[in-house]
Amino acid sequence: MRFAISIPQLIDEDAFDPAATRRYLHRAEELGFVGAWTMEQVFGRVPHLAPLEMLSFAAACTERIRLGCAVFITTLHSPVHLAKSLSTLDEISLGRLDVGIATGGGNRMFAGFGVDRASYVARFTEGLDLMRALWTEPEVNFKGRFWQLEGAPMEPKPYQKPAPPVWFGGSHPAALRRAVRLGDGFFGAGSSTTEDFVQQVQTVREELARQDRDPAGFPIAKRVYIAVDDDAGRAHDRIAAALKRIYPFRPGDMAPVSVFGTPSDCVAGLQRVADAGAGMIQLNPLFDDADQMERLAAEVIPQLA
Repeated sequence: MRFAISIPQLIDEDAFDPAATRRYLHRAEELGFVGAWTMEQVFGRVPHLAPLEMLSFAAACTERIRLGCAVFITTLHSPVHLAKSLSTLDEISLGRLDVGIATGGGNRMFAGFGVDRASYVARFTEGLDLMRALWTEPEVNFKGRFWQLEGAPMEPKPYQKPAPPVWFGGSHPAALRRAVRLGDGFFGAGSSTTEDFVQQVQTVREELARQDRDPAGFPIAKRVYIAVDDDAGRAHDRIAAALKRIYPFRPGDMAPVSVFGTPSDCVAGLQRVADAGAGMIQLNPLFDDADQMERLAAEVIPQLA
C-alpha cells in the first residue's frame, strides 16, 4: 500500500505562509510519502488556493515526491492552455507530475466559463484528445467539434514520455467506464464514502475485464479526508465542521465520508479503503496539517504498510 499526502490549499486569514508550506513539503518528502496532491475549487467562500500554482511551488520545494491534482475539471479549461501549463510543470519537476481529470458533472456553473452544459462530456473527451496530441505530436493538425488546429507545434513536450499519467475521477458508472477506456488510472473522490468506493471499484474492474485491460497496469487510488485524535468525539466534530465549510451545499453530517478517531480507528478505516481496492491512499487532513501528517506517519501508516 502506498500513501500520498495533500498539499495545504486552505489559507487562514487570507494569508499564505510560504515558509510553513515549504517546511511541510520538505517534511512530506522526508517521511516517504509517494505523492503530494492538490484539488481544484474555483468558486466558493473558503479561501482555497489554485492547484497549478501550488504544484509549481511544490515542485520548487521538493526533489523526489510526485505531484498531482485530483482533479482538474478540464471541461472548464482551455485544453491548449492547460496542456502547455502541465507540460511546463512536468518539465520543471523533472517528470514528477500526475494529472487527474474529470468532467465535474452536470451541475457546474458552466455559463461562467463559456461552456454549453448540453455538450460538456463531448468537450471533456475532445479536450483530452487535444492535450495528448499537443504533448506527443511534433505538429498538431486537429479537426474537432470545439477546437481546430492546423500545423500547430507546442514545445516543450512533457518530461515524461509519452506524457504524464492521466488519472480519472468520477462516480457515475458511465464516468467509470470512460476512465477505463481513456485513462491511466482511477482516483476515488474524498467526498465519496468507502461503501461508495467499493461499488466504484467493482464497476472499474468489470470494465477492465470487458476491455481486456490488465488490472496491474491500471492503478486505483482514493482521497481520504482524515482526522487523528486521541479523543474520537473531538475528531468527529472537527472533521465534520471542516467538511461543512468546504461542502456547504451538502446536507447533514459529512463526517461519514471521512476516516476519523484514534490512531487505531484511523488504521481500521484506512484498511477498509485498502481492502476496497485502493493501491494508493491520499491522506487529506483539513486542519493542523503538519501535526496531522506527523501523527499519521508515526502512529497510523506503520500499522498498515
